[in-house]
Amino acid sequence: MKKLLNTLYVTTPDSYLSKDGTNVVISSEGKEIFRIPITNIEAINTFGYQGASPGVMRLCATNGVALSFFSPRGKFISRIQGPVNGNVLLRVRQFSIDEHEKSRIASRFIYGKLFNSRVVLRRFVRDHNNYPDIQKVEHAAEVLRRLAVTSTQISDPDSLRGIEGEGAASYFSVFNSLILNTDPCFTFRTRNRLPPTDPVNAMLSLGYTLLANECAAALEGVGLDPAVGFMHSLRPGRNSLALDLMEELRAYIVDRLVISLINTRQVDKNDFKIHTDSNDTHQASVIFTDKGLKKFLTAWQAKKKSEIIHPFINEKIKIGLLPHIQAMLLARNLRGDLDDYPVFLAK
Repeated sequence: MKKLLNTLYVTTPDSYLSKDGTNVVISSEGKEIFRIPITNIEAINTFGYQGASPGVMRLCATNGVALSFFSPRGKFISRIQGPVNGNVLLRVRQFSIDEHEKSRIASRFIYGKLFNSRVVLRRFVRDHNNYPDIQKVEHAAEVLRRLAVTSTQISDPDSLRGIEGEGAASYFSVFNSLILNTDPCFTFRTRNRLPPTDPVNAMLSLGYTLLANECAAALEGVGLDPAVGFMHSLRPGRNSLALDLMEELRAYIVDRLVISLINTRQVDKNDFKIHTDSNDTHQASVIFTDKGLKKFLTAWQAKKKSEIIHPFINEKIKIGLLPHIQAMLLARNLRGDLDDYPVFLAK
């Protein structure tokens, strides 16, 4: 079983990463502010533009530590990785599966997304049965149940994408009802991401970006190509399989975290600010303040360390290992060791 190590988040905008022996060193304005042995971490996510030395890039690549760069507003820029590893025969198998099998696997991802989105809604119904909009939430949960069943009965890719889109629309149509914090700052009207125009979407977008990046690393770790997916279309620069794998985990990991942070008032309006792109004065978005970003990343790391019993392998694992477990199960299915892909289904 893979061990969950720490992820190092570098949020100071003018930070620079370098290498000293087997240590990662973080400097600001020419002064060292932090260092950590490379063996103590599994990933580095840096939010700034100062960059990293070739030495630390090699140190990360040699030790299998993912080094990812994000803009200060949380937009993914790039990821440094070492030589491609894994069983070449597994990748050949991944590349050669026919359209029928692609649709079969895609239907599992979609079923997992719809099922776990419904779990989020049903959990709210159970805990807040007297809430004024509870019937709307119950109706959306029923729509998701129906669509999940339907997704297992069809094999046409376009129809599957249509079901996924209908489910997402129904789910997000009641997402605002799940937010009990009455601060107008956290009113959710619709899902938007390019750019996010409110604090809720800003948190969802960052969470999805972090999760997609971890799914890509997990797939590479088992020897699969994260760019060659079965549901998301192939596109240069897109990790389509990572996006596929992420679908079943979105609601369970990201959405629940965002709802919890808002409803428990761990974040407030002072953790966000309006940002206008200097290249487009009309492209205004809502982004985290430095303080808000640190709050979110701290909560994200704590979420990853919480433990659950995995429903398929029946072992206690940390939530942060879910992408790695699911990537491993997908690889076993493609190799023929498992008859089907056991999508993660939350309780």
